[in-house]
This record gives sequence, structure tokens and C-alpha cells, in this order.
Amino acid sequence: MTEEFVLPMAPIEATVTNPINLIIFSKPKTGKTTLVAGLKKALILDFERGSRYVSAMKLEVTSIDDVKAIGKKIKEAGFPYDYIVIDTCTALEEMCVDYAEELYSKVPIGKNWFEPDREGVTGKATYGTILNMPKGAGYYWLREAYSKVVSYIGTWAPNLIQLAHVKDAELGKEGGEFTALDLDLTGKIKRIASGKSDAIGYLYRKGNQNILSFVTSEKVLYGARPTHLGNKQIVLSELNDDGTFEYHWDKIYIKQPNK
Repeated sequence: MTEEFVLPMAPIEATVTNPINLIIFSKPKTGKTTLVAGLKKALILDFERGSRYVSAMKLEVTSIDDVKAIGKKIKEAGFPYDYIVIDTCTALEEMCVDYAEELYSKVPIGKNWFEPDREGVTGKATYGTILNMPKGAGYYWLREAYSKVVSYIGTWAPNLIQLAHVKDAELGKEGGEFTALDLDLTGKIKRIASGKSDAIGYLYRKGNQNILSFVTSEKVLYGARPTHLGNKQIVLSELNDDGTFEYHWDKIYIKQPNK
């Protein structure tokens, strides 16, 4: 039975204020991990062993099997976190290559990826990695694997934060080229991740402050849907004289998640 729709005759108020899916990207050693360590009730999933020098609620993740095991534990614990942090999604993408091969091997066309064909040859032995398949066919499976993993992690808490590295992107402009700061993710994965996020901010350091910019420009390519972040630059942390940090996450998450 088709659902009966009621046509709105007046503007409908927004129902979401905070970014449910936030991406923060920056150059190395800018302090992304330290920054999210200052967010209360946040679990950091450390995919590149970058949190060892930071005191935080954190778990090192070395495989997709680890992700599955952690998800099971979080469910059993009643989903105790308000925020899940992927640190970093650049490293997660690399880890998803093996999972992509697993997914491919389970469909008819990929049945010989691990299992020998009549000549005793496997796709794995032929190409080494699924990313070496002809015409870039393996990247489809990498996108599938990455999307599945991120979607699964996103069910663990009301808010997801993805940390990413930055890369320089060469873009054309009026017949010339210029360099812009972009997410260090592969092609279509970057577009998928960007499309599903509510806000993408570029983190940089100025003096004793870490500043998260949602200003879209020729140098930084992203912004934010929430009105309190759109085209803004937010001082997210400040280093005090005694070596401690003062955090301002309340400028990003202006309404606390409902439990």
C-alpha cells in the first residue's frame, strides 16, 4: 500500500542541529588525535597506532575482524558512547583491501579469487591485490568494503567523527592549475564519504590554537550543512601555559546527544 503524503503548506523546522557525520582532515602532526581525546564519551578507533601518546578511551584496530569484534562488544555493553572516532579513514581504506577481496570472492565472478580454477590458478596469485585487476575493476569492491565498514561503525553511537590525512590536489582554473587541500582518499570513495558527511572541516594550527575551518575556498574544498558551522572557523582547542588543553567541542556539538 502506498503511503499517503500530506503536502506541507509552511516551512518545516529543522530536526537536526549537530553534524551526525563529521570529517576532520589536516596535515600530519596537527593534533587530530589529541583533539578528539578531549571529547567526552568518545571512543577512538586507532587504525594507525597514532594514539599511543594520548590518554583517551581508545582501541587499536589491526583488521576488519577487530572491527566486527568491537562492534559486538559495544552492542553487548548497550552502546555506551556518544561519539565514535575513526582515526584515520585514510588508514581504514588501506585496511579494507583484504575485506574487498573477501567480498569479491563470495560472488560468482570472483569465486576463483582464492580458490584455484581448472588450471590451478587463482586471481590472487595472478594480480597480487584486487586493486591490480584490469580496468580498475577492483576499486568497485574497495568502495563496497569501505562503505560497509563505515556504515557499520556509524551504528555504534549517535555521532561519527572521521579523521583523515590531507593531500594536495591539482585542479584546473581558467586554463591553468592550482593546488588545493583535499581528503587523502581514493577517487570515488572520497566522493562517497564527502556526500554522506554533514560537515567536512580542515584543521590547522595557529599559535597555541587548533582551528577547524569550514570555509570553502580555492585552497580548502569543503564546508558544512549545519548553519552554526557553515563558512565558519572554529577555535577547537587552545594550549594553556601549563601544557594542558582547553577544548571547545561545544561550538561544534551545540546540543548534547540524547541517550
